[in-house]
Amino acid sequence: MRDRDDMTFPMEEYQRRLTELRQRMEKRLLDAVIISDPENLMYLTDYQTTGYSYFQALVVPLDDEPFMITRELEESNVHARTWVEKTRPFADTGDAIQMLYSALKEFGLADKQIGYERNSYFFPAYLQDRMHTSFTDVHLQDCFGIVEEGRIRKSKWEIELMRRSAHAAEAGMVAGYDAVREGATENEIAGEICRAMFAAGGEYPAVLPYVTTGPRSMIGHATWEGRTMQAGEHAFLEVGGCVRRYHTAMMRTVVLGELSDSMREAQDVMIEAIRQVHELVRPGVTVSDVDVLVRKIIMSNEVGASLITRSGYSIGIAFPPSWDEGYMISLKAGDNRILEEGMTFHLIPWMWGVDGDKTCGISDTILVTEDGCESFFTLDHEMHVVG
Repeated sequence: MRDRDDMTFPMEEYQRRLTELRQRMEKRLLDAVIISDPENLMYLTDYQTTGYSYFQALVVPLDDEPFMITRELEESNVHARTWVEKTRPFADTGDAIQMLYSALKEFGLADKQIGYERNSYFFPAYLQDRMHTSFTDVHLQDCFGIVEEGRIRKSKWEIELMRRSAHAAEAGMVAGYDAVREGATENEIAGEICRAMFAAGGEYPAVLPYVTTGPRSMIGHATWEGRTMQAGEHAFLEVGGCVRRYHTAMMRTVVLGELSDSMREAQDVMIEAIRQVHELVRPGVTVSDVDVLVRKIIMSNEVGASLITRSGYSIGIAFPPSWDEGYMISLKAGDNRILEEGMTFHLIPWMWGVDGDKTCGISDTILVTEDGCESFFTLDHEMHVVG
């Protein structure tokens, strides 16, 4: 490991992460692991690139120096950003899997017990098939989740980055409030959100803001499409701030004119859900406990809305296409995993189908603390009314 002082976190943080990973490897009787998930690569080494659609992997032996397999262009990121000293790059005309196998042989791992992330988005099936047919002496095991076990609880360093990302998210949301007006287009609103987020120190998020207006708010995960806002309509905004790939996210709703009775009730129900979650959440509470509480409150509404998704998900490191760590842990019924100090969640008690034709949202990103939880945000929860 190169000892350097210009990475996202101090060297001691990366040493801790690597040590704990190796402890988990030892429990699983693994001699090495092949880590290909972009978020896990960054977590362990500070490596990041937008070119992660090409195969890349960090090989971590139990007792020797880690090394990376990358496309030649991406090798510059290893040297510029990380503590990793050993790299084995492959050309665009080369064979990534053959390079991986050659490196395993070179470092005495070709006949060992090797874990790999079978569920990694960016280790596609055709490459996994190549690996299984080519690595005739290697004993391969699925170790998906072995890094995520460390990522699920954030350190003090990670929490500080998430506070900075929350500042960027709030700046973007306030700019979105100011941009909503009769005659404004969704593109104009989104542009102002992005401008303000980046000016506040934010970086490109895993997902650009969701901006939908009027009837388009009923379309799940829709982005801006140039629609012009009309008098009396509302805008659904969901913004994710990002600093060094660490995210926090928030939903808010902006209304042109006065709040209707239905939208006011929707607002009050969502705010009550957030309030009660803040009272409930602490170490020892289960994932299911939180989801049942949120779902019970949201489904008690009298305006025809429903909660058609999970009620939240883990959030932290992310690359496109999603800021969501929900594959690690999501707030949904039937999951009896215990909340622990340092976990972070995007809580989403949003309401789909108010009056049958409108969706609105108020959400929060929370940190589980020693004896409760706290929000990363200071922006109030009420719907923002314009004019």
